[in-house]
Amino acid sequence: MLNRRQFNRQLLGAIMSYSLLDSLFATNAIPAKLAPLTEHWAKDLQEICQDLRLNSITPDVWQDHVENLFQKIELKELLQFIDFERLIKGMTFPDLGVATKPVVFPRLEGLPARTVFTKKIFGMKKGRAIIPHGHSNMASAHLVLKGDFHMRHYEKVGELDGHLLLRPTIDRIADAGSSSSISDERDNVHWFVANSETAFTFDVIMLDLKGKPYDIQNVDIQAGEPQPDGTIRAKILDVETALKKYGKQHH
Repeated sequence: MLNRRQFNRQLLGAIMSYSLLDSLFATNAIPAKLAPLTEHWAKDLQEICQDLRLNSITPDVWQDHVENLFQKIELKELLQFIDFERLIKGMTFPDLGVATKPVVFPRLEGLPARTVFTKKIFGMKKGRAIIPHGHSNMASAHLVLKGDFHMRHYEKVGELDGHLLLRPTIDRIADAGSSSSISDERDNVHWFVANSETAFTFDVIMLDLKGKPYDIQNVDIQAGEPQPDGTIRAKILDVETALKKYGKQHH
């Protein structure tokens, strides 16, 4: 059985492997017809992530900028840019939770082979979920590429005695082109459930902000205790328990 620290170490190891893949495959050619838009977009994304890494901007400003960038690129062009169809070809979806694939940008002049941010896609079958979890010392943004999700976010108000205090902030259906983001400053906890036969997101991830190790805390929102101030007191769960309860909808 994996504890949360072991799970996070494995996740970090996978992310480091993805970064290595960036270096190995960064020579991919970009189609000429996409170059003017995608070069500008990709460089802007690198720049805003570098600003966050250097603490030149706050995480909530980063969230605004990245979500704005998501709306500036045509979804069809982004799918071509990241070679979406190749990425999902043969993707095996687990019965609980999600599958992930690293995203490698083609070589662009002025863009480092290894970007300052991690990038990958999440894919899942209908009824499967990105289980409800909160974050520490990280920021991420999520663009729906295909399908639709029931998307929920919560503000992390505090932590006490093995529980998180949460305030609901977002509860909506998110279809292709929709986006959301998390940080320690805003909408920190999220939970996505796929409504379509398959559903995918493109994620931009920043880890270990301000030199502090990132952490992920899975929470039991359904069994959460409503508080007089409108918050929810939700127990922190280990990975296996959280996946068993939330990785697949049970009707």
